[in-house]
Amino acid sequence: MGDQEYTEALKLGKKEYKSCVSQGRFPYLPVLDDILSREEVRTEQNMGLIQIPLDFVVGTSTMGRTYSFAANFMPILRENTEFAVKWANLSDAQINEGIRDPIVAYEYMNRYYVVEGNKRVSVLKYFKADSIVANVTRKIPKYSEDEDVKIYYEYMKFNEITGLFNIEFSKPGMAEQLLELTGCTTRWDPEVRSEFNSLLLHFTRAYEFRGGSKLPITVGDVLTAFINVYGYKESLAMSDAEMNTNVVKCWNEFVVLTHKHTVGLVMDPTSVQEKKSLLSYLLPTSNRKFTVAFLYPKSPEESDWIYAHELGRNYLEETFPEQMKTICCVSGVHEENVEDVLSEVIRNGADIVFEVAPQMMKPSLKIAVDHPDVKILNCTLNTSHKYIRTYYARMYEAKFIAGVIAGALADNNKIAYIADYPIYGMIANINAFALGASFTNPRAQIYLEWSTKKDYDREHFLTENDISVVSDQDMITPSDTKRQFGLYRIEEGRTLNLAMPLWNWGIFYEKMIQSILAGSYQTEGNSEDRALNYWWGMSAGVIDMICSNNVPAGVRRLADHLKHDIKKGDMVPFYGEIYSQDGELRNKSNVAMKPEAIMEMDWLVANVKGSIPTMDTLIDAAQTVVQLKGVEETK
Repeated sequence: MGDQEYTEALKLGKKEYKSCVSQGRFPYLPVLDDILSREEVRTEQNMGLIQIPLDFVVGTSTMGRTYSFAANFMPILRENTEFAVKWANLSDAQINEGIRDPIVAYEYMNRYYVVEGNKRVSVLKYFKADSIVANVTRKIPKYSEDEDVKIYYEYMKFNEITGLFNIEFSKPGMAEQLLELTGCTTRWDPEVRSEFNSLLLHFTRAYEFRGGSKLPITVGDVLTAFINVYGYKESLAMSDAEMNTNVVKCWNEFVVLTHKHTVGLVMDPTSVQEKKSLLSYLLPTSNRKFTVAFLYPKSPEESDWIYAHELGRNYLEETFPEQMKTICCVSGVHEENVEDVLSEVIRNGADIVFEVAPQMMKPSLKIAVDHPDVKILNCTLNTSHKYIRTYYARMYEAKFIAGVIAGALADNNKIAYIADYPIYGMIANINAFALGASFTNPRAQIYLEWSTKKDYDREHFLTENDISVVSDQDMITPSDTKRQFGLYRIEEGRTLNLAMPLWNWGIFYEKMIQSILAGSYQTEGNSEDRALNYWWGMSAGVIDMICSNNVPAGVRRLADHLKHDIKKGDMVPFYGEIYSQDGELRNKSNVAMKPEAIMEMDWLVANVKGSIPTMDTLIDAAQTVVQLKGVEETK
């Protein structure tokens, strides 16, 4: 019996050997000694006896046995050898009573290399066993900025908490995200572990049946994405049929993960016909109005941010009075009720939904997956979901010009920048302002403060640092009588407004609706496997800068000239040598910084005095937003 099994295993080994040779790959087992000769091991850790997945057993510790096996662990030595006899005997033992003796192995970077028991591994792989008991010693590499090493360190923390050895990740942050999604962030007991393993098996079957093994990502990555959509408890409760259906629904969410940069940036609107001729062409006889819903976390009277979007909504209604209607702002939408609100507006016929707060994103995912024909857009930056597109504006372009004005008018070289949330996009605004200030004043120093910190005291901050030129919140609501917004100067207790950056959301919404009606919205989605983020700027008319008469005429002319050049694309704020606070070169000379690098900034330029605040220093209301889209300063 064992002899027959060896013959079949030998065929598999020879087939793998030939395949590797034809593809130019090493045809034998990888050798850990060879790998470690090129790497630096920090320490070793005795893991004891553990059940390890056979899929993760990939090689041998030393050169001794490597030429006895093909790269798939199938034998390649001829029949009737001592090796073949021993392999056949182990095959019989597996059939009759099962192989029970543990192997000895090293683990390195979540892969196992056999010290003793190569033939046992080979036999069990032949019989398609899932796992094997092993006495394992972990070899831990020295920490580095290498992405694979960082992912492995994250895995080790995950492994210590969960006790799981049968899952891996290929994306940074996925291990931590999965822990958070399960709600079990302390050491798992056997019951929790068993429950999760059941879900993992359940999901893996459905995923691989759909063809998941062809995607260049791990089951750990896609399971995390799946739970992010449906929730952990809900995923545990799914039947086989529900699991299969929902895996299919979420497929595009998995495909997004296959890209290094999961977000595809759309930097300018797609050109379409003028709206009148376009609409008359597309809707010549139909009386149906497209329904657009706006979801607000607060009322426009409470928030300058919401007020700016409400102006945009009003503009949209005035622009397309015959073709669409809007569900007037649904206010008070938050994480707890967004699913219900979103479901309700869709039942009421919403074709397009604009969510103006990032905290609405996660709870909306399940609804978006279930309603792929409804176009849902969330106003945030750097979020990778295929079923919900995101939009934002390149405010850093206006902030650069504001910095230019501030640098020209700061008599003592000190300028304050008061920011609110340390989230993606905000860091680019701060840095662009600082670079603009150094454009007109190389000695300018930007004193950074955060209005969402628990100990925030604006007056004390300005007085203590002897600052009179201030960049503050972008705009105010009509009911707010204060003048501390935009860029202003304090003179003898009076506030002189200098310049104000503008969010022209009406222009954005108009062009987005035109894009949807023209069909380019759908085309953009079909041409990209990645999630799409609309990140328009001055060239699209979405961002602008207004100067007051309090700005000297010469400085105004300079600001107007820069604005014109930015619109044309002849000038970009992030260009040439740029150094961070720690002296690191972040951008080379004569090179424009890539949009992805601008979007993902988590560092401050050299002339900024201050830091990105940690979560524990922020007020509770800010923590909710920062948990979703916050950044931490790179050390």
